[in-house]
Amino acid sequence: MAEILVLVTLDGGRVTKPALELLTLARRIGEPAAVVFDPDVDTDVLARYGARAVYLFEGPEYADFLVAPKAEALAALVADRQPAGLLVTSTTEGKEIAATVALRSGAGFVYDAVDVLPGEQGTHTVQSVFAGNYTVTSAFTQGAMAVIAVKPNATTPTEAPATATVRTVAHTVSEVAKGARVTAVELKTAGSSRPELGEAAIVVSGGRGTGGDFSQIEEFADVLGAAVGASRAAVDAGWYPHQFQVGQTGKTVSAQLYIAAGISGAIQHRAGMQTSKTIVAINKDPDAPIFDLADFGVVGDLKGVLPQASAAVAARKA
Repeated sequence: MAEILVLVTLDGGRVTKPALELLTLARRIGEPAAVVFDPDVDTDVLARYGARAVYLFEGPEYADFLVAPKAEALAALVADRQPAGLLVTSTTEGKEIAATVALRSGAGFVYDAVDVLPGEQGTHTVQSVFAGNYTVTSAFTQGAMAVIAVKPNATTPTEAPATATVRTVAHTVSEVAKGARVTAVELKTAGSSRPELGEAAIVVSGGRGTGGDFSQIEEFADVLGAAVGASRAAVDAGWYPHQFQVGQTGKTVSAQLYIAAGISGAIQHRAGMQTSKTIVAINKDPDAPIFDLADFGVVGDLKGVLPQASAAVAARKA
């Protein structure tokens, strides 16, 4: 089978869940080969999820500068290996790297894919477009390689143990690629054990119905091991920090389980979460638009519903 390169992202030296999802998807269309810009990665984890090869790039330039050195090195690897595809996580950095590699390699490029499938004429991708109102299936008709940026939570990572050949790849980064240097890095808030919002499998979001008190949203999220989100109305009111806003002008999530508590369901919010696999809505207004989108709905005040839900989940986990 043809080789499929997978750009692996790390978090504190740990292979991220979206990277394991990419390895799982890559197995559908070829033989996964992991690409890592950190020599301290746990290659055994990559092999356990199906990587047949691991390409390691070493050097401070990959951390000291913006995406150009990584994109340049990855494009050189593509030219050398001639893979059938490249999968990256659809983050801001991932999409920029993927677009640059696609341009340099003459490859087709699709971003924000929610599924990757084999097809008779080659790889197919599935996207959710126009604020999630339409699903588009695309096929690559030109170029020898498919470059695909996949949203987190597109699939459930599954193990497929393989023997991985580890190879350190030498690449001299050009001076042109060093045009923009990283001067500071904002660290995550210390003490938070919640998953990152854009990558979380479970998200609990609050809106106007919280009245500004997110304590019950946070308590339920912590019981579920979920991330916390907020509607634009809650963020604009100053009730929750902007980085947790879910919506068209905030973060787009595609969680396995999305719980909207006290959120009416305006189109701006729906655009950021309606590709989630299962949606649960809690609202005391039975005519709230969010119920049209929800798989399960609870008509009631979140301040009465969430404490009961938290207690029930905690009891089952005990």
